[in-house]
Amino acid sequence: MFLFKKIVAPLLFPLSIILEILIAGVFLLWFTRRQKTGKMLVFAGVVLLALFSYGSIADICLKPLEYKYPPLVELQTFSDVKWVVVLGGGHNSDPKLPVTGQIGNSSLSRLLEGVRIHKKLPASKLILSGSGVYDPVSNAVVMADVAKIMRVGDNRIVLEELSKDTKDQARLIHKIVGDERFILVTSASHMPRSIALFQKLGMKPIPAPTDYLIKESQGISPHIFFPNADSLRKMERVFYEYLGLAWAWIRGQI
Repeated sequence: MFLFKKIVAPLLFPLSIILEILIAGVFLLWFTRRQKTGKMLVFAGVVLLALFSYGSIADICLKPLEYKYPPLVELQTFSDVKWVVVLGGGHNSDPKLPVTGQIGNSSLSRLLEGVRIHKKLPASKLILSGSGVYDPVSNAVVMADVAKIMRVGDNRIVLEELSKDTKDQARLIHKIVGDERFILVTSASHMPRSIALFQKLGMKPIPAPTDYLIKESQGISPHIFFPNADSLRKMERVFYEYLGLAWAWIRGQI
């Protein structure tokens, strides 16, 4: 089921859908007499590409996910919290690169926020979660190696290396933290699904979102008037999270 999910989901991402529509349209134009349908499909593919490539459309779709929970800035009321949980966000353990080059962008953003919070709560321990899935080295180990560069001691780190997805992370982290409150660090867009999965198990996560793709501009930049790959990336995150929420709901996990 995990492999099926990983193969099918990318076919439903924005760029895949656009290419599927364009390929179908070109096929009809070249190899059939259904010229009108082919032209309509090509036109639809181009329109979708244009819409998904502009920041304003992507931001409108992504904002409800990223800003459902506010960032965790004030920590005074959480001085009794013993656990800071960081959900892994990808890596590539290429041995030719230093560990700072192996960690994925989302993992690094999440880890930085987790370490920031952990250092504000000196009695806490840092739980780093994530297997390697398709990599021989786990995401948790790569994050731990980077955390040590940030002067987090071995005795303050707990590794969870078996989980393949967020559902697994919730189940396995539950065995570590039990019914205690804990701070949950993950990407802002991933937080709604994560909170729902953890709470379904009766756990008590305190959301600490990070890795924001939407940031309020402090000035007007010319790039907002042009299509860009960053907007496509945002739309991919939108599709990924809503598909994940739908799948979790269908499976009764949230």
